[in-house]
Amino acid sequence: MKPLQCIAVDDEPLALNLVCKFIEQTPFLSLSGKYKNAITALQDLKTLEQVDLVFMDIHMPDLDGIELAKMIKAIQGEHAPKLVFTTAYNQYAIEGYKLEALDYLLKPFNYDDFLRVALKAKSHSEKAANTVPAPTADHDAIFFKVEYRWIKVMFAEILYIEGVKDYVKVHLINGKPIITLNSLKNLEAKLPSTQFMRLNRSTIVSIPRITAVTKTSVQINELVIPVGENYRESFGAFIRDWID
Repeated sequence: MKPLQCIAVDDEPLALNLVCKFIEQTPFLSLSGKYKNAITALQDLKTLEQVDLVFMDIHMPDLDGIELAKMIKAIQGEHAPKLVFTTAYNQYAIEGYKLEALDYLLKPFNYDDFLRVALKAKSHSEKAANTVPAPTADHDAIFFKVEYRWIKVMFAEILYIEGVKDYVKVHLINGKPIITLNSLKNLEAKLPSTQFMRLNRSTIVSIPRITAVTKTSVQINELVIPVGENYRESFGAFIRDWID
């Protein structure tokens, strides 16, 4: 396996040099660049041939690590490098999860801490190299990416789908909800309109699972879901067909 190509971004020279030193002493990592400025790092990421792993500070002037991570994801999508936040503030763990960060290193950290994260990156890279392409949905099921697996879910298993900021929660008849980084808009385009219906900005419901309706809401068992104002016209047409 080729070494993972890494860049480090931190406005603090001592912290930046420490990360670069750790990268260079790790046999399966290779340092492609070091940056004191996040904007410069973002510009170079557009032209660098390959970057597998980015170690970045969060608190930086001009552009912080969270914003930099969002821009990297927006520009490179599924081809974006893995992200590791280096920060003195552990409250950013949730933000890191939303951005699919590989991990975060809490300052001050030593080489053992760094090596743990580096080995995790190596493991994920090896798994990705042996991963089959994303499966396509068939006539009665859809695939959801959960961490580094694709999970097949039958349409008949879904009760409703709830949008929560940068991810969605798929509520099932049996078992815990599935949480996946996606958008309702993207899922709505993949789901058959004969079986699923958008009710408001944050909810898609399974039509066969609807147990009762009013002019402004849908009921699935004991759960009542309101219909958003922008969706009431199409919902009214659904009610007329449903009653008929």
